[in-house]
Amino acid sequence: MSDPAAIALGLGAALVLGIAEVADQRSTKRVRHRRALSPRILVDLVRQPLWLASIAGTVLGFGLQVLALRFGPLALVEPLLLCDLIFAVLLSGLLRRVLDPIVVGGVVATAGGVATFLAVARPTAGHSSVGFFVVLPLAAGLAAAVAACLLASRHSNDNVRALALALACGICFGFAAFLIKLVVSPTGAGLAGILTDWPIYALVIVGPLGFLLNLNAFQQGAVLPPVLTIITVCDPLISIALARLWLDEKLSSSPAAIAAEIIALAVMVAGIVVVTDRSPHLVEAAKAKAAQAKAAQAKETNAAKGKPG
Repeated sequence: MSDPAAIALGLGAALVLGIAEVADQRSTKRVRHRRALSPRILVDLVRQPLWLASIAGTVLGFGLQVLALRFGPLALVEPLLLCDLIFAVLLSGLLRRVLDPIVVGGVVATAGGVATFLAVARPTAGHSSVGFFVVLPLAAGLAAAVAACLLASRHSNDNVRALALALACGICFGFAAFLIKLVVSPTGAGLAGILTDWPIYALVIVGPLGFLLNLNAFQQGAVLPPVLTIITVCDPLISIALARLWLDEKLSSSPAAIAAEIIALAVMVAGIVVVTDRSPHLVEAAKAKAAQAKAAQAKETNAAKGKPG
């Protein structure tokens, strides 16, 4: 069975990230309502201890994710991180003192799908490193997929544009998790080994690109639940595929196990669709991120024109 430390750290990361997401969303309700694109919302948020705490929580959650990937297989840790959605929805419902039965059903389906997949698949550790030339076809394929999404976003209406950007974001997030696994895997070479190997430099590119695509997808604003669903689902599914194909992480492969894994993932995806569609907290959080992104963009534009923020 996989390392219990990885399971504990993965669930801990999900819990902290879920709490941080709720804190981020609630903090935007505590500041003055600003006109669209006003960069002053960032100044207001910086003065909010709750928002600063949410940023600290996000950093802590990421640190726990890194540690979880250090001790456990990628195909184990990434599905566990979906629990941040569960924790965020439940905490938001408790704070609002309203729990939608349909949302609760979606949470149960998501948790049950993740638990069943991990119980049946029983991921085991694979390779701790991948050669640069070995991974080049993968990098080329993912780059082509992201480029195709960006091309589709340029020649589509707002709804399709948002979905295309969300898919590109999910691809980047899944690949970034793969790269983090390579960076933190024990090599015996220490920091010098990390800085002289290729994954850390690829992560420096893919990580910020995914974050930017995330904000761009949210900025479209028209179809937030599907955008949230695509990003949330693509990340673990792509991570699992990369772990199996490039890291040789083993999953149970009998016909019955494969069928059960597919069904479990389908139930998980269905639960995520229900949760993201029915949970007002998630939609409001996405709108808050979009507003922050637009404010930051407006601030940069004004600075370039020499105008005061």
